[in-house]
Amino acid sequence: MLIADSGSTKTDWLFIASDGTKTELHTKGINPARDSRDIIYNVLSHELLTQLTDFTDLQSVFFYGAGCIEPFSKSVRSALEELLPECHIEVESDLLGAARALCGHKEGIACILGTGSNSCLYNGKDIVLHTPPLGYILGDEGSGTFLGKVLVNSVFKGLISNDMKEAFCSKFNLSMSDIIEHVYRQPAANTFLASLVPFIVEHREHPAIHDLLIEAFRMFIKRNIAVYGQEEMPINCVGGIAYQFEKELKEAIAMENMKTGIILRRPIDSIVQYHLQNEQT
Repeated sequence: MLIADSGSTKTDWLFIASDGTKTELHTKGINPARDSRDIIYNVLSHELLTQLTDFTDLQSVFFYGAGCIEPFSKSVRSALEELLPECHIEVESDLLGAARALCGHKEGIACILGTGSNSCLYNGKDIVLHTPPLGYILGDEGSGTFLGKVLVNSVFKGLISNDMKEAFCSKFNLSMSDIIEHVYRQPAANTFLASLVPFIVEHREHPAIHDLLIEAFRMFIKRNIAVYGQEEMPINCVGGIAYQFEKELKEAIAMENMKTGIILRRPIDSIVQYHLQNEQT
């Protein structure tokens, strides 16, 4: 089988041979909410298939990706079916992939905390409740983009000390007008804001930065997870932000009187285990 974990920037692929051997492949990111079918087809044909020439026993493809919801997911499925006509093809959202990676075949709360954020209540097979993340302008609490936005706000509104402001400006060589230009006039403002997270990592022990992290994660829980009404369920998370700030995330979860479950950097290896278990049952 072939498993894909796709974001807007890159796609990680894991090929599992019949003898259990695993081979990792990489292509450009595929997001059908953004990319046309022609673009998707070209990435798959020119980047993926050229790496699959030695793998003749491929039977199933499970593609999990950003933007893979109806009707957008149809373009990914169509391209895969045309290029791999003998294979069983499934295309699902990155959130369902995260849920299957974190919870397997058991019910639970599954979250993504990366450049963006997302969450769901999962019944062991499908998503049964989902709080819309609303994107980086209206939501995405706790994400890398959200952290970058709150950091900039704190720096230029005088909510952190002058020495921290000077450290920020020195590290990135950005003035207020530079940031306005990046956020309001240039594309990919969310990626730009998330690129400021290394400063938060570097100064995470500073009281103001620590408070910023805790408040951002508590806001994520209050606005996205509390609605599920499952206070007894642990909160499971996947993504670079969750992994990088595991300590602060656990602290925020405890302050909301909830429990931390599994925290993974990336989901693909655990998604493989989910599908291998399916084959055995």
